[in-house]
Amino acid sequence: MTVAAERATARSVEHLLGRQDAQGWWKGDLATNVTMDAEDLLLRQFLGILDADTTGAAALFIRGEQRPDGTWATFHGGPGELSATIEAYVALRLAGDDPGEPHMARAARWVREQGGIARSRVFTRLWLALFGWWKWDDLPELPPELIFLPSWVPLNIYDFGCWARQTIVPLTIVSAKRPVRPAPFPLDELHTDPANPGPATALAPLVSWEGVFQRIDKALHAYRGIAPRRLRRLAVQTAARWIIERQENDGCFGGIQPPAVYSVIALHLLGYDLDHPVMRAGLDSLDRFTVWREDGARMVEACQSPVWDTCLATIALADAGLSPDHPALVKAADWMLGEQIVRPGDWAVRRPGLVPGGWAFEFHNDNYPDIDDTAEVVLALRRVAHPDPERVEAAVRRGARWSVGMQSRNGAWGAFDADNTSPFPNRLPFCDFGEVVDPPSADVTAHVVEMLAYEGKAHHPAARRGVAWLLSQQEPSGAWFGRWGVNYIYGTGAVVPALTAAGLPVSHPAVRRAVAWLTSVQNKDGGWGEDLRSYRDPAWIGRGDSTASQTAWALLALLAAGERESEAVAQGVAWLAATQREDGSWDEPYFTGTGFPWDFSINYHLYRQVFPLTALGRYLHGEPRALAARAAGRKAG
Repeated sequence: MTVAAERATARSVEHLLGRQDAQGWWKGDLATNVTMDAEDLLLRQFLGILDADTTGAAALFIRGEQRPDGTWATFHGGPGELSATIEAYVALRLAGDDPGEPHMARAARWVREQGGIARSRVFTRLWLALFGWWKWDDLPELPPELIFLPSWVPLNIYDFGCWARQTIVPLTIVSAKRPVRPAPFPLDELHTDPANPGPATALAPLVSWEGVFQRIDKALHAYRGIAPRRLRRLAVQTAARWIIERQENDGCFGGIQPPAVYSVIALHLLGYDLDHPVMRAGLDSLDRFTVWREDGARMVEACQSPVWDTCLATIALADAGLSPDHPALVKAADWMLGEQIVRPGDWAVRRPGLVPGGWAFEFHNDNYPDIDDTAEVVLALRRVAHPDPERVEAAVRRGARWSVGMQSRNGAWGAFDADNTSPFPNRLPFCDFGEVVDPPSADVTAHVVEMLAYEGKAHHPAARRGVAWLLSQQEPSGAWFGRWGVNYIYGTGAVVPALTAAGLPVSHPAVRRAVAWLTSVQNKDGGWGEDLRSYRDPAWIGRGDSTASQTAWALLALLAAGERESEAVAQGVAWLAATQREDGSWDEPYFTGTGFPWDFSINYHLYRQVFPLTALGRYLHGEPRALAARAAGRKAG
């Protein structure tokens, strides 16, 4: 088995080194679903800049993602999804596909069987309202005066997770303006009753939270008619200033596509023409989210992940035995050091006295560094023998200090904010597009605990509180929930290495329960896999076709638990070696990344490379020696 692992590791190292950019970073494609592509076309139609080449290339991609039953799913192998199918269908209509064509007729028929447009999510109906295909009066109200609520008032914008906050603020302007562009064609075929395409949701009882918020929405609709004009005008202006102040140097907004799209629409409605520097930069940033494929198809990424991919690739190569002073690792470290964020962002609303020092996920997102990237970047930098160790030391100390300062009151860590746990935002009628708050998660907390342990801070109060929280969150099965990866395999694969790095013995009951669970869900072929449906259906927990990334996560946990000589590890390593391609890569069509559990899934195309290599490296070489020695030295000191 060792020979096969060594051969697979060598090929994987060569493959990954060949993918490094000349500047030092790595970035794999980030695939989500066709709503990104459909909404990009709708945006261009709304702005009057839709061209034939863009439309044709996007349509080619969208058609290629359609399932045989006429629907579109939001992840590989998943079920048809109503809103995605509606948006993809409308995009193909924009591209000239006739409703009578078989693929279109199948989609329309399925949409009607599911209840039609009236049953789609709010965001889909909002896009349709921009063209008069849906009534603004039949959408939840989102008043721009929301921008004035102080941070201590429930439902202020900082009660929302950063991704939702960046989306909602521009949408308050859109909601206030209620624009309608002439529809290029009718969509009667997507309604169950074209003559009466009204909302399909009845009022819930007043004794329920849903009923309360539905009635609040009715009150906000009434307020719209009596809102003081000067107050509304000031609110719109304040929201616009908030948006512009958060535009990044490269023109994007938050480094992700949805806020950028809605920000461009909002500013355009306020009179910003397309040649205005803010608008031009915003549109250019959206173009950079485009991936052109060899067949001429055009895919739009929801965001880009260079910092995340680079730190994970650095860890993988170092753990695989690449020399710490290898030029590729030094170049990667240089690039990561240059990406550290040393100015405050929105996180400072809850932590005003904290010195900045985190890293973001994307190329440019200085307003929203995240704790997960920061922890992994620190772990990556510590694996590199950089020629300027003092520079690394200063960056790491600043990053670690910022991470500790972002700990939530319960001892755990969220991704972007501290204590972003309000129970109210998810209850709003408008917020049906996925998770809109950023509570602490086991995977992020584990990465911070692991980082602190290797910084010699395993006994720091912050680390001990993190360990206690992780132990309290273990499922009866022995697994941990995965917030940002699919799902319990990801959570468990993150937590076990963190617990053992923090000093828990491999004989600890929590570690043994995790080992027992992982062994029990191993597939017969030796790999591990978990379908995204595990977020909705417990029957899918730990179940799914084997994938390279999920097999690697399971192996990382088992290796950290002292199971190197076990049959489960031998079979997992054998599966990785046997499924590797000749070029050193692995295939993985399945989505193993998570944006919002179930609602928004991600296929990180580099996951299938970096995690297997990390697992193989640790199988061959054990715990990262440089980190282990450092942690031991710090404890001794």
